[in-house]
Amino acid sequence: MANPPAQPVMRQRGSFNLVRCIAIILLALIVIVGLAILITWLAIKPKKLDYTIEDGSVHDFNLNYNHLNGSFDFLIRAHNPNGKLSMYYDSIEVSLAYGHQTIAFNTLEPFHQPHKNVTRLRTNLVARDISLSQGAARDMRLDKASGEVEFYVKLKARIRYKVGAIKLRHQTLKVSCSPLLHFSKYKTFERTYCDTDL
Repeated sequence: MANPPAQPVMRQRGSFNLVRCIAIILLALIVIVGLAILITWLAIKPKKLDYTIEDGSVHDFNLNYNHLNGSFDFLIRAHNPNGKLSMYYDSIEVSLAYGHQTIAFNTLEPFHQPHKNVTRLRTNLVARDISLSQGAARDMRLDKASGEVEFYVKLKARIRYKVGAIKLRHQTLKVSCSPLLHFSKYKTFERTYCDTDL
């Protein structure tokens, strides 16, 4: 009895070799693209964005029972120290909190920040008849009586890096600051350094 032809086995080996060749090519492409991104990133040497609050004041402050009213003005300094990266701020939200309670919210206009640039952002945050918890209202009264109140300013922005003509994908930038506002005319605002998370 004659042996069956070996042709099907040869076809299986050929298919296996083709799949293996495609897998090797794809892996090589992934490694090459990864190395290109890494080399580009190292050449650019990205630096952390730097945020501070340069000035802060409060007007028309009134805490009646547990209800807060007031207008809070802040001058935020945004520094892009990168020599080759510029930034697009496509949306910016700013909130003001006391303790764990948000008391005011606003948005800022989108803008483009060139490399090695300092941009100053003015924001007005208005608290209108905000109902505080009993504990928060008590603590705020005590802080105000001491002459200064610590608030929390939080900034959340959707940003894109631009390298040359290339704009990278959106990322979320979070900035957190804890400025002290003075209720005494004898004290001036002290610059507050912020934490950034990107």
